[in-house]
Amino acid sequence: MDSAYRRYLTERRYFTEIKDLPLPVYMESIGYNPYQEAISRPDGYPCYHWLQTAGGKGEISMGGAKYVLEADSGILLLSGESHSYRPIEGKWDTFYMTFGGPQAGAILGTLGLPVSSYYGWDKGAELGGFLPSLLGTIDSERDLSGLNFSVEVYRFLTLLKKDGRVNRLPSLSNSVRRLAPVLEFLDRHYADSDIGLEDMARRADITPRHLNTLFKQAFGMTAYAYLILLRLRKSKEMMTLHPRMTVKEVSGLVGFRDASHFVATFRKQEGVTPEQFRTLH
Repeated sequence: MDSAYRRYLTERRYFTEIKDLPLPVYMESIGYNPYQEAISRPDGYPCYHWLQTAGGKGEISMGGAKYVLEADSGILLLSGESHSYRPIEGKWDTFYMTFGGPQAGAILGTLGLPVSSYYGWDKGAELGGFLPSLLGTIDSERDLSGLNFSVEVYRFLTLLKKDGRVNRLPSLSNSVRRLAPVLEFLDRHYADSDIGLEDMARRADITPRHLNTLFKQAFGMTAYAYLILLRLRKSKEMMTLHPRMTVKEVSGLVGFRDASHFVATFRKQEGVTPEQFRTLH
């Protein structure tokens, strides 16, 4: 068992009991089970259910498929999802968290997190140590007020978005790390209007097509679309810091070939013209 988990030698389970509080998302329970037993829930669990392996191996069945949960893996189950799980190859210990709330589904959808799904992550990723760390906080503070844990549920979901891998695809954090040389290059040279897709791909030593794949995985857009948004962000900073600068000057300094293209792009993205933006700020 990893050293981060060794202090959890006995079963721990906490309930927050704050379902009636007007929170967009709440934590129902969190715990550690050093001897995970076989569980069968034909009607599923009434809340969203996260289960991850601390040590050993387990097998979970859902949706007609079976998954092996071993080190650096977990599963996020939709409320009401029929499932069962059991230890395999001896002892299996697990961490788990259940949560719900009127906005839980919307948050999962906005983050693009599929449920019910199997997730993996890289060894040492922040996601893997989140529940052990949070349980340690409960042990020391016993703060079950609900408000702090609502924040922690959201933090967990953002970590799942950042570190989690679904269908063997690279995680968001992996994609961003791979793109680091490109992002640094763009941050230094966004003002160069001659920058093209091949220039960006060369920085990561990959093909333009692969570059766009990584950008879509990391940011949900192509590399060129990212560059345009970067230029617009830089233009907003310039207009705010240098109110006397003309729109034409700004457009040239952030890499647009002509002011009319800059104005049209700015208005399409922001809903206002650069001059209207300037009056608002």
